[in-house]
Amino acid sequence: MAIQTFTVGQILTAAQQNALQANDYNQTVSTKTANYVLVAADKGTRVAMNAAGATTITVNTSLFSAGDTVWIQNIGAGTCTITAGTATVGTASSLALAQYGGGTLYFTSASAAIFFSQQAATYGVATGGTSSSITVGGINYTLLAFTSDNTLSVTRSGLFDVLVVGAGGAGGQVSLALYPTGGGGGGQVLQTTIYASANQTITIGAGGVATYGSNNQVAMTGAGTAIGTLAIAAGGGGGGGTDAGFASSGRPGAHGGGGNGSNVTTGSSTGGVSNARGFAGGNGAGANSQGAGGGGGFSSVGANGVGTTGGAGAAGLQLSTFTGSTITTFVGAGGGGAGTVGGAAGSTGAGAGGSSTTGGNATANTGSGGGGSAGTTLNGGTGASGLVLVRFKV
Repeated sequence: MAIQTFTVGQILTAAQQNALQANDYNQTVSTKTANYVLVAADKGTRVAMNAAGATTITVNTSLFSAGDTVWIQNIGAGTCTITAGTATVGTASSLALAQYGGGTLYFTSASAAIFFSQQAATYGVATGGTSSSITVGGINYTLLAFTSDNTLSVTRSGLFDVLVVGAGGAGGQVSLALYPTGGGGGGQVLQTTIYASANQTITIGAGGVATYGSNNQVAMTGAGTAIGTLAIAAGGGGGGGTDAGFASSGRPGAHGGGGNGSNVTTGSSTGGVSNARGFAGGNGAGANSQGAGGGGGFSSVGANGVGTTGGAGAAGLQLSTFTGSTITTFVGAGGGGAGTVGGAAGSTGAGAGGSSTTGGNATANTGSGGGGSAGTTLNGGTGASGLVLVRFKV
């Protein structure tokens, strides 16, 4: 029952006293089946939403006072979202209540409230991409794989395990004959758990591209891959070029610096700089015809070029750790180009370094780097596009 006002000397009936006692132990419940706006009579009661589709419970000002509470719960299959109307509503958890979620709405003033969730977040449900059933560590999941721009359509708010792979960088751009270029870096690999209460835009990063004579390091860097703003993985860096007119140090990738090619001016070179999310590319061996460095990757640096042999790209991550046996893609880095023996690809799907040939292209949707090249007017291999994997328990 709603809170009542009594006067001095008033005698309560048995029915009134029974109602008060019942309210102490079992709050009055009002069940809603459509969008609802709280009213003053809801103070001290329990509002239960029961709808198959998405609904809202709106909170406005001047209806409640500091210290008032309203218990809100959702027993329907559709997500119920506590929505600030003219009042403000804060929380340390989420205002989107999945089925069987609930908590206390506590007012700090007539115009502001805090929602204290009483239930830990559970896994949500979503559709989109290519769906399959997987088992990892004895737990059954639905897996959604995205290989192109799409939408993660959330049908029930909750937790989602995600693995986001940025695009790989391209092998370096060649300028002069015989001077090999570095291997492209692998894209960043981000594995985390997010909470999603609304649809999320999936953006798949495009792999870096090297074009002879363009001197465009930006285009060589792989693009980032993202799930809205909730999870973002950066692309790998492009491999270093071959003379002073190009960037002689591999462009640092946000995840995996590109391996650096031989530098005509100095006869040596330095691999792309590593950072908190990736490792550096390897160093070039020296001048004319010498091996270029391999691309850096997810967990290790690229190998240095040695003599006329290119450095191998860094080994990649085996995605089956996330998918079980369903998707076994690696995320590796490209090998460095060389005058005699091109550097090996860091893993299946990455590009091998060329030996008087173009660099090998990386396989699409692996986030791997392209191979470096060696020879006149030959391009480094194209980096691979990114990938998004989303799973939730069933």
